[in-house]
Amino acid sequence: QVQVVESGGGLVQPGGSLTLSCAPSGTIIGIHTMGWHRQAPGKERELVAQATITSGTTTVADSVKGRFTISTDNAKQTIYLQMNSLKPEDTAIYYCRYTTWYRGDVYWGQGTQVTVSS
Repeated sequence: QVQVVESGGGLVQPGGSLTLSCAPSGTIIGIHTMGWHRQAPGKERELVAQATITSGTTTVADSVKGRFTISTDNAKQTIYLQMNSLKPEDTAIYYCRYTTWYRGDVYWGQGTQVTVSS
């Protein structure tokens, strides 16, 4: 069973930057989307940014637009999230999520903690 694994979380001061990455443990056939979601304490999980591989388009949540950038290395099936100008309200567990057109599979990572605090 292929798993997707995030890395790059941690503690950063307000205004700082972090880069998250996510890669599968094996090859995923027929990737449709690769994206990032987050869940803050007491809140629902929300979409942060997503790349639709089949159309070459990206979607970024309004709350992070202009500060976060999503990018992909399609050959490595790896996804990145460059986070700049971080705010305390960005504190959450960040999850990567892959979907496929092949069978409609959904892969979730285990999550990586991002804490923005002085």
